[in-house]
Amino acid sequence: MSNADGFAMSLETGLVDTAQLQRRTVRSLVATQAVGALGITIALATASLLARDLSGSDSLAGLAQTSQVLGAAVASWTLASVMATRGRRVGLLSGIGFATVGSLICVVAGVLGSMTLLLLGTFLVGSMTAANAAARYAATDLAAPATRARDLSLVVWATTIGAVLGPNLAEPSARLAAWLRLPPLTGPFLVGAIGMAVAAVVVAVLLRPDPLLVARQLAGDTVPRRTGPGGVIAGARAVMRQEPLVAWAMAAVAAAHAVMVGVMVMTPLHMEHGGAHLHVIGLVISVHVLGMFAFAPLVGWFTDQIGRPQMIVLGALVLLVALTLAGVSPRGSSWQVFAGLFLLGVGWSFVTIAGSTMLTDLTPLASRTDVQGASDLAMGLSAGLAGGVSGAIVGMFGYGSLNAFAAVLAVAVLVAGIAASRVVSSGSGPLAPAMR
Repeated sequence: MSNADGFAMSLETGLVDTAQLQRRTVRSLVATQAVGALGITIALATASLLARDLSGSDSLAGLAQTSQVLGAAVASWTLASVMATRGRRVGLLSGIGFATVGSLICVVAGVLGSMTLLLLGTFLVGSMTAANAAARYAATDLAAPATRARDLSLVVWATTIGAVLGPNLAEPSARLAAWLRLPPLTGPFLVGAIGMAVAAVVVAVLLRPDPLLVARQLAGDTVPRRTGPGGVIAGARAVMRQEPLVAWAMAAVAAAHAVMVGVMVMTPLHMEHGGAHLHVIGLVISVHVLGMFAFAPLVGWFTDQIGRPQMIVLGALVLLVALTLAGVSPRGSSWQVFAGLFLLGVGWSFVTIAGSTMLTDLTPLASRTDVQGASDLAMGLSAGLAGGVSGAIVGMFGYGSLNAFAAVLAVAVLVAGIAASRVVSSGSGPLAPAMR
């Protein structure tokens, strides 16, 4: 008898070791996240280069990344609806499956020389980003409140593996494509599709039983939810009307994400204008990614210990320090840009882990997928807007001004954290006592 069958029988008899099932779930999600992140980072490592070659224009090269960001935003909305009715496993498989197909479409686009197909493919690849984001929430379904942030952060941390390995496989994958007589720049998408397919197998085999469905069954909530994706927004709004703290958490996460993306995407250009070599620019981005993910388990532990709103406040302060350092950094390579980009990643980690845990804490089980999906949608849209606007700001006012504009958003994160902390301390919200 399989472990999944054994858990199912335990549920039927009312005897289930949720701690054991939670450990199994987190291990499965860590494996999924590591392989899935590798699949998407290697696929997107050369997306802009392939877009440039297909379009024949440097100015259109960024469309591939924009398409992926928009795809992630739309997918976060639709996957939330799928998970609401079918559970985490089916939702994650759907997102990974669409992304795998999208990556293969990008390979075809390179062979046929079609920019349109490339944009369609990268749009679908965005589903992998949405699935990876949803995976962190799957780690909270059966988690005890006292360790919820830690469990969520372990899944976030697993992204480090793929994020570091993915770009380093770009050159070998290009050689593989050449050996297969494909355009070299399609190689990362081919290897990325393989990585995503492996992630799908991990989910299909190991994420059983489904943590969300088990949590609902244990809570006596087994009634299927609505099926339309439009219900996600309606459900999230209903929760925010009942508990404004959810809106504060969602706003903090989206604003911090906009700060991180807006500054990060323009830093390579700032450094290049000062004569920094490509490998130095790559090192700065690697240090930034390290700050985002490598310390996530420690951030999760602190979030459980000192409180979610307090960590949002600390994260906002770290972001402000990061923006100050990056904003005063001279063009090219400098210690300020290294430290600033590292702290930018750390501040993002603080706010994202604390805010994501906080909105999960305060959302009833029946509405969690709605709120979590709406939060990821807001993150995706904020990233797309920040990435698009940042280039115009740098072009008109300079890199230092971009950091100043981003600081306004960081202050908004700080305000959200302070407001949430005061509400929790007073216990005035309907669900605020649960945060103490």
